[in-house]
Amino acid sequence: MTDKDGQVMTGAQALVESLERMGVDVAFGIPGGAILPAYDPLYDSKIRHILVRHEQGAGHAAEGYAMSSGRVGVCIATSGPGATNLVTPIANAYMDSTPLVAITGQVNSHAIGTDAFQEADIRGITMPITKHSFLIKDVRDIPLAIQEAFHIAGTGRPGPVLVDIAKDALVATAPFIWPTELDLPGYKPTIRPHSRQIRAAAKMISESKRPVLYVGGGVMSARASAELAEFVEKTHIPVVTTLMARGVFPDSHELNMGMPGMHGTVAAVGALQKSDLLIALGTRFDDRVTGKLDSFATGAKIIHADIDPAEIGKNKPVDIPIVGDVKETLRQLNEAIEAYPAPEADAWRRQLTSMKARYQPRWEEAPDGRLSPQEVVQRIGQLSPSDSIYVTGVGQHQMWAAHFLPHEHPNVWLNSGGAGTMGFCVPAAMGAKVANPDATVWGIDGDGCFQMTNQELVTCAINNIPIKIAVINNHALGMVRQWQSLFYEGRYSNTDLMTESLPNFPMLAEAMGCVGLRATNEVEMEAAIQQALEINDRPVVVEFVVHKDAMVWPMVPAGVSNDEIIVARNMAPEWEEEVL
Repeated sequence: MTDKDGQVMTGAQALVESLERMGVDVAFGIPGGAILPAYDPLYDSKIRHILVRHEQGAGHAAEGYAMSSGRVGVCIATSGPGATNLVTPIANAYMDSTPLVAITGQVNSHAIGTDAFQEADIRGITMPITKHSFLIKDVRDIPLAIQEAFHIAGTGRPGPVLVDIAKDALVATAPFIWPTELDLPGYKPTIRPHSRQIRAAAKMISESKRPVLYVGGGVMSARASAELAEFVEKTHIPVVTTLMARGVFPDSHELNMGMPGMHGTVAAVGALQKSDLLIALGTRFDDRVTGKLDSFATGAKIIHADIDPAEIGKNKPVDIPIVGDVKETLRQLNEAIEAYPAPEADAWRRQLTSMKARYQPRWEEAPDGRLSPQEVVQRIGQLSPSDSIYVTGVGQHQMWAAHFLPHEHPNVWLNSGGAGTMGFCVPAAMGAKVANPDATVWGIDGDGCFQMTNQELVTCAINNIPIKIAVINNHALGMVRQWQSLFYEGRYSNTDLMTESLPNFPMLAEAMGCVGLRATNEVEMEAAIQQALEINDRPVVVEFVVHKDAMVWPMVPAGVSNDEIIVARNMAPEWEEEVL
């Protein structure tokens, strides 16, 4: 009990009090008519509210905060268009299992369903992309709903929860009663895996000859990197880390084969395709990893561990399902594996290591003397502090960053995976910097992505959030252009974004209160990166003007088997010489 228990409060006061009791220290949002009552008590709250320039920015910022800190992110919007502008970040959080609570105002309860001004059925709109949602019409329901929302968002498989509150519930008064227990029948995530499944998995692992650890974002969100490292140390099994898991196991480790999938490394793709046992941890057999599903890892038995039972067997039949928190699963596997000999996989490891050395991601120098985008990304990683946080947009620059940044630490690599949301970078970098004010935060963005949400740099400048944004500017929607080059005979329909000078990114940055820099060659690149790293009192935007037709390699064309991976235009790896 506190001195506020039993005190008569408005719904708005109860909302803010509830958020404070849940430990919320920051929220991102924009006020408007339906949510306005909540902004009055927020004025006196210890919660830091960051006024963004667009609700989508609020949602992505809350995601960046959550992904980098492990805490639930919070965003706030008003009804109607305010709420619908949150749909994209809510969908993004749902696909990438990011804990998020979105609080929206709603029209007065008696007006719901009448097409009132700025009314939208945001609960109905977001039902397929939330773990749960609340529509609150009674002021007395607010404290319990907030406590349940945070519990649902942050437990089990994390995800977004919507709390939609009618304006009259925010204005009405009632005694504040903080619930002592939650009322969530049917919501009981399985945390501890079944011991029988653990023993069966340990036995199958011991008997395998070509095992591979297929590690997904669930290992990252479970903060299970130490347990994974211990398991690899005991078993010496090669590892592949998906886009969402980069850094959860260090790239510098000899057993890390890199990222699998459409733009994965040859060693990682080959490891999955030619294995006799996949140990899938916190991953969902996404189509970008599997390629043509019926040709994926056809000779492998599958152990699939995930906290969400709906994912196990959804896309690929499994031999041993393990439902439970992946951190606890790895902890128990580390104990169980002691009773069995390590897999006899020396030849397998040698061959994958050979593939890794032979087919490292690389690039061709730009023919017109411009910068190679891959070199830019690599140099940012080489020159920045080892504990830097990297956030990307979506497209070619995202894939180059996945390959050429130093992925050595967990929870410092943030990007939009499942939804592939352009515009994620700038606001998510803002959220990550708010959560980690002492860290260097780089956003690696494309010129297409950057033009979607760069207005949040104003938010950063005003609120002293000194992020650094590298705009990899090839004057085009690069990934679309790559597909048009390869599959549409170079017919570049609506992919050229700009002339050489429009927009002028350094001038745009300066207009938003940032430092604006530009680099067009290697000397300027080195100087610009160093200058950006030395500026920590305001945001910095560095435009790197790069070769327009640089491509992401390796690549598995959409809809085909991973066996058809190509390492450069019309060049396939020599599978049979290298892989069992």
